[in-house]
Amino acid sequence: MRPIQHIIRKGQLQDQLFKVLGVGLTLVCLGALGALVFNLAIDGLPRLTLAFLSSFPSRRPDDAGILSAWVGSLLIMILTGLLAIPLGIAAGIYLEEYARKNWFTALIEVNIANLAGVPSIIYGLMALGLLVYRFQLGQSIITAGITLAFLILPIVIVATREALRAIPQNMREAAYALGASRWQVMKDHLLPYSAGGISTGVIIALGRAIGETAPLVTIGALTYIAFLPPVPLTHTQGGQLVGLFDWAKSPFTVLPIQMFNWVSRPGDDFQANAAATGLVLMIATLGMNAIAITIRYRIRRRIKW
Repeated sequence: MRPIQHIIRKGQLQDQLFKVLGVGLTLVCLGALGALVFNLAIDGLPRLTLAFLSSFPSRRPDDAGILSAWVGSLLIMILTGLLAIPLGIAAGIYLEEYARKNWFTALIEVNIANLAGVPSIIYGLMALGLLVYRFQLGQSIITAGITLAFLILPIVIVATREALRAIPQNMREAAYALGASRWQVMKDHLLPYSAGGISTGVIIALGRAIGETAPLVTIGALTYIAFLPPVPLTHTQGGQLVGLFDWAKSPFTVLPIQMFNWVSRPGDDFQANAAATGLVLMIATLGMNAIAITIRYRIRRRIKW
């Protein structure tokens, strides 16, 4: 009995030591993150005003704002979502539920998993050669949206497949036994149950895209822009009607690039502007994650009841 008790005590001691170590490392990471956020808030909160959000960049730090940057980020995220979300979810559904399990689909799955870990600068170089030079789309919002859609597409596919894979096989077999077709099983059972996981993966992917800088710099994003894309179906100063999608051909800048521009300038005033831009970017990212958590909770609660 004594050796067994000794082994049990030794295992319990190791569990306690591992628990203390894990809690300590977690507190250290949270403390470092909290210190960074606190420092960012101290520098940026005084500049985070309505005028800062509604003003264009300027050489004078007190008059500078991020209007063109957050509008550019918003339009690019809308275009990225419209391109990547339907295609990624459809590809994930096909690979998980419809595609035959052979060497070809295995090769596709391996490549998708590898693409999810490719550095973002590679997507920028690909977009520069393919979209800017080959297809002549220019340094525009549509080029940026397609580039970031390429970037997050593997993440959306993987998230969709994992959400579908988490559903027990018994649910599929029960639906087939009752005479449901494969599409009916997907539409009425698998998609509702996997919607929480899919939406979480999609919003996390968009949260990564909104903070990307390297691919957008590669395709020619501007560091200073003092105008907004044209509003569809309005008239220019020359009386010409603006097309429905002319805004997608406009030059752009985004929040991370504007933040980098101010960080590289001397002076505490520009540093405060960069800190305020960082706060806006952080609030946008945390807001998207909060939306993902809310959607997942509501979907799970609805399914439960």
